Amino acid sequence: MSTDPLGDPRSVAIDQLEQFGLSTYAARTFVALVSLGTGTAKDVSGVADVPRTRVYDAIDELHDLGLVDIQQSSPKEFWAISPETTSRKFEQEMTHRLSTLRTALDELEPVERSEEQRGVWTVDGQAAVTDRVIEFIDGSDDEIVYMTVEELLTEEVIDALRGAAQRGVTVSLGGVSADVQEQIRDEIPTAELFESLWVWSDTPAGRLMMVDGTQTLVSVLVNGTDATPEDPRSETAIWGSGETNSLVVVLRAIFTWRLANTDPPE
Repeated sequence: MSTDPLGDPRSVAIDQLEQFGLSTYAARTFVALVSLGTGTAKDVSGVADVPRTRVYDAIDELHDLGLVDIQQSSPKEFWAISPETTSRKFEQEMTHRLSTLRTALDELEPVERSEEQRGVWTVDGQAAVTDRVIEFIDGSDDEIVYMTVEELLTEEVIDALRGAAQRGVTVSLGGVSADVQEQIRDEIPTAELFESLWVWSDTPAGRLMMVDGTQTLVSVLVNGTDATPEDPRSETAIWGSGETNSLVVVLRAIFTWRLANTDPPE
């Protein structure tokens, strides 16, 4: 699947329409009509790789979806809705599908997740690790301790931390530079900043976090700074949950000692 905006726009548009569920002929027909403005089956077949006899089937599909209007002339003329309206229709459809999926999954999920997760769990990829971090932050009640390198302190993580602070959760943040600390002070005034446990530049460490003393996560940057966030091996993490979970017990002891024996950075 190509999503390169610098690629052939016709091919990219057809590919994306197919991803939204259109048949290949319908996608080719719609793209042809957008480029033509209006056209007959002959016109469409002339600019798209669609047999004229199959254009009518494609038009029926597009008409049912509200993407094409038909003029009852001889021969029939077809008109495609604007790119803006097309995008809006698919965005609404996607929102509806996501809402339906969320509702169905919520009904399948146990009423309460077990707070004690035996052993440790692994997650790979910066996006996936960030999702887990934000999930833990959003579920916090009392305290978040979060240490990270600058490139992993993204806006979405800052937004989640800000939301937790506004709920009254104590947020302690370490392992970032003076410039980032100043940004945190501006965006999350109540955040408590502390010095890192070590010099992060000398390690492949990515992030350490503890939430409510019962959830912990540790990550490393697997392929170093050359890896892109989309690389599934750019970052890997382990996490654990529960009062007696081994990972939780170890990191809780480390964080408790550190926070009790440090002064906030100047």
